[in-house]
Amino acid sequence: MGRILAIDYGLKRTGLAVTDPLKIIASSLETVETKMLTDFLKAYIAKESVETIVLGMPKNLNNQDTDTTQVVKQRKAELTKLFPDINIVYEDERFTTVMAHSVIMGSGINKKARRDKGLVDKVSATIILQSYMQRMGL
Repeated sequence: MGRILAIDYGLKRTGLAVTDPLKIIASSLETVETKMLTDFLKAYIAKESVETIVLGMPKNLNNQDTDTTQVVKQRKAELTKLFPDINIVYEDERFTTVMAHSVIMGSGINKKARRDKGLVDKVSATIILQSYMQRMGL
């Protein structure tokens, strides 16, 4: 059984989340510099079985593309070539950053730790993954 890996793609940093092998629990994995994302994914997928990659799809509230939408679509094409045996899908990521900030605020993490943008990216990726899992009935 393969894991599901979620990506909250950003121009500078990218948040990652992953399920356990049984696809029961979604957990934050890592925040990586976007320029290092491909290397990170190659190494991770070489040691862990991943059956699906969920890419957060950035859209405006009116469902129009954002300035990052096209970059995410290009990234999907690249990942499809790199990992042809892995299913790569989109998941709506509207409100994930707001939700991530809310989760972090409610978690009791101190103010200094809450300023860590990498933490927000990881939590956002986890929310994207949970949304996908819920939509798929997992």
